[in-house]
Amino acid sequence: VPPLPEQRAIAAALSDVDGLLGGLGRLITKKRDLKQAAMQQLLTGQKRLPGFHGEWAVKRIGEFTDCSAGGTPSTRIGAYWGGSIRWMSSGELNLKRVYEVECRITEAGLNNSSAQMIPKKCVLVGLAGQGKTRGTVAMNYVELCTNQSIAAVFPSAAFVPEYLYYNLDSRYDELRELSTGAGGRSGLNLTIIKAISVPFPSLPEQTAIAEVLTDMDAELAALEQRREIGRAHV
Repeated sequence: VPPLPEQRAIAAALSDVDGLLGGLGRLITKKRDLKQAAMQQLLTGQKRLPGFHGEWAVKRIGEFTDCSAGGTPSTRIGAYWGGSIRWMSSGELNLKRVYEVECRITEAGLNNSSAQMIPKKCVLVGLAGQGKTRGTVAMNYVELCTNQSIAAVFPSAAFVPEYLYYNLDSRYDELRELSTGAGGRSGLNLTIIKAISVPFPSLPEQTAIAEVLTDMDAELAALEQRREIGRAHV
């Protein structure tokens, strides 16, 4: 037990940290609400950014790009695992922005399974899972392959991948409702993904919308990092 003056100083310091963390928590909640509102308005055309006018088209994903699902090499064959090829599991969709994954497979594992390499900036969608994974959307920023429970919507010059990422990310509950089977228990599939309709503004407007939402994500990430640093000092 330290002397009373030191006790008071310690209590005051911890109280200040609690106040800071509480304030950051409230600010993060507010910023998330603002981002959610912005997504609902900007991704549906309810609100337009300055300089953009005209009607939007509506296109199905299969009309402007293609997609595929991955695969898993046999876990009974050790030679298929531990190589240099990134292999992403569906649980890693929760990373949202994927720069690295945990597992690696070998060339033999790639060639002897339905796994296939996908390019950077695919929009990744969870196809299966009774938990939160089904319908979860992410984007990869490195080349990799995935398991069979992830659909990769390929990038192309016909659309802005980040715009599609935010559009589908805002429709999580809708994606889960699209799942096949009773109550959506059978999961999503590539046919369902390709048939999803997307509000489709011009490429410059898609870019502008994606940039606004990316900036909001960056601000949220910075606030969350400050909160984690504060927690580490308690």
